[in-house]
Amino acid sequence: MSKWILVGLGVIVIGIVIAGMAGRARETTRVDRMVEMLIDRSSDLDANAVDFGSFSELPPPVSRYFKHVLADDQKIIRIARMHQSGMLRTSMKTDVWSSYAAHQVVVPPATGFVWSAKVAMPLGIYVGVLDSYSAGVGAGRVSILSAFAVASEAGDPGLNSGALHRYLAEAVWYPTALLPQSGVVWSSIDNRSATATLTDSGITVSLEFRFNDADEVVAIYSLGRFGRFDGEYKKVPWEGHFRHYQMRGGMRVPTYGEVGWYEDETLNLVWKGNLIDVQYQLGY
Repeated sequence: MSKWILVGLGVIVIGIVIAGMAGRARETTRVDRMVEMLIDRSSDLDANAVDFGSFSELPPPVSRYFKHVLADDQKIIRIARMHQSGMLRTSMKTDVWSSYAAHQVVVPPATGFVWSAKVAMPLGIYVGVLDSYSAGVGAGRVSILSAFAVASEAGDPGLNSGALHRYLAEAVWYPTALLPQSGVVWSSIDNRSATATLTDSGITVSLEFRFNDADEVVAIYSLGRFGRFDGEYKKVPWEGHFRHYQMRGGMRVPTYGEVGWYEDETLNLVWKGNLIDVQYQLGY
């Protein structure tokens, strides 16, 4: 009898392995299709060059920033492919941080991104996290071992807005997306800060960008970004920091970033990321 029990357990294990492989293949195909759709949406969009002469009407810190991180007459970023690693936690209420490795594809002419990460869990297990924004729709998906989906959501107005906020904040990693010709409207605050406003698919978000003496973006702030708290989307003050700028693909971008939410006037970080590598495909 024990022989047949072992045989049965072996069959079950093999079945689980096969199901896991099939599930990972499906998730990989899902990511590939999402990226292809983003790229297809940008194929007919104009990709002009950067023109320093057009910056005269921008707030002074914004003009200085562009001249510091970009090159005059360079082409607009069509696709950015990034690899990141870092730490995150699922809530401000937990002290447990988990390491992750992520691959992100951003298509600025289509105002969208796909972020696919593996988040380490105990016992050598990992959770796949897929976040995206495309055609005005934000989406999130969580799967065990990047194979078995355990949560999925898309299209909630709060999620859509929050995802567009993220796209705008992370544009320091694909800086031509912050140009006026990319749809961003800048308004002055003072000599070291300005507000960026972006509208896409009927969604409008704004962020305060803060600059240092080296003309780098070192922080972003929103008085109210949508996030999911206690099962519902709420607007909560949100802030991020960037540092360690380096040349990548002919542009200066930060290689470290962190973001968090405010609670009782205290900033609680929930994400820390290092830019491991970035490859840019520029416009024609």
